[in-house]
Order: sequence, then C-alpha cells, then structure tokens
Amino acid sequence: MSHDLIKELREITGAGMMDIKNALAESGHDKEKAIDLLRKKGALKAGKKADRVAKEGLVESYIHPGGRIGALLELNCETDFVARTDDFKTLAKDIALHIAAANPLYVSIEQVPAEVVEKEKEIYKESASAKATADKQPSEEILNKIIEGKLAKYYEEVCLLEQPFAKNPDLKVKDLLGNAVAKIGENIQIRRFARYVLGS
Repeated sequence: MSHDLIKELREITGAGMMDIKNALAESGHDKEKAIDLLRKKGALKAGKKADRVAKEGLVESYIHPGGRIGALLELNCETDFVARTDDFKTLAKDIALHIAAANPLYVSIEQVPAEVVEKEKEIYKESASAKATADKQPSEEILNKIIEGKLAKYYEEVCLLEQPFAKNPDLKVKDLLGNAVAKIGENIQIRRFARYVLGS
C-alpha cells in the first residue's frame, strides 16, 4: 500500500489512518472511490455530531482587495480550544472568502422562506407550460420533476451550504463543513453571515 497515497488522502479528507487503509482496501486502491467512501463515512460522523451544542467559535471577516466587497461570518464549534486551532481559523477564512465571491442569500435550504419557494415553483411551472405546445403539455409527473430539478439549481445558487465551494467547485460548502467535522471531531455550524457591497 503506497504511503504517498495514504498521506495524500489524509491531507484531502482529514480521515484517520485506519479509515484510509480500509477505504483503499474496499475501493481496490482507487483514489477517487476511496475519497467517496471516506466522505460517506465522514458524513455519518458529521451526522452524529450535528446534535451537539456549538456555542463557541469565532466571527471572521473577509475584505476583497480594493475594499469594495466584504463578508462577515459567525462560525460555531463546541469548544474554545477548537476555535483557536489553525484548521478552524482556515475554515472560517475560506467560508468568508466564499461568501464574498458567491453571494449566497441564506445559510441552508431550511432558511428559504416558503413564499419564495412557492413563487419559484410558479415561475418554473409557467415557463415549462409556455415552452410546451398546446397539443403536447407535460404530464403532472414530468412537470414536478422539472420543478424539482430547477429548485435544486436555485438552492445551489442562493443557499451557502448548497453552493459549489469557490476554491474547489467539486465540493459543496456542506461537504467542506462535513470534512472539517470529521477531521476536527466537533460539531461545526455556520450560524449567520452578512455580505457587503460598496454603495448598495
């Protein structure tokens, strides 16, 4: 088993040595498959930690060069010890930079107001009907699938956790958070954020 590959996977995922060795064995030493397995296991670990109270943490800021765009973020964890680690500080800096770059409106899907979701559904429904010909209207089932797909895309645009991470679009912000939870070993939550644009 390649030590370089184990080291690389440890850097990418933050998983423990035994978890990495097991994932490599299970995936037939396929790096990408091993990462997927570790992410799934990491997500399970993150899920178990999600119920624990996160009241420590820090407020991080990012100001884009030129001073025209900035972001403030409150990132929470369980202990002051973790809040002072370089890993946690780097995570907070990366998420604040992402907020400035990607302009999310909400932290999570759950925060999107019901009336906004209904309005979006209405727009997608009218759009799909307008594109169809009078004699070939989509069935209710197909229409619902179109609406679901467009809603998922909308959430990716406006919800911080659903957005592709600015520094690595292969990861969503929620994956970045899940990996950090698995590596650091505490519940980590994005509590709130604000984004500022000069003159708006």
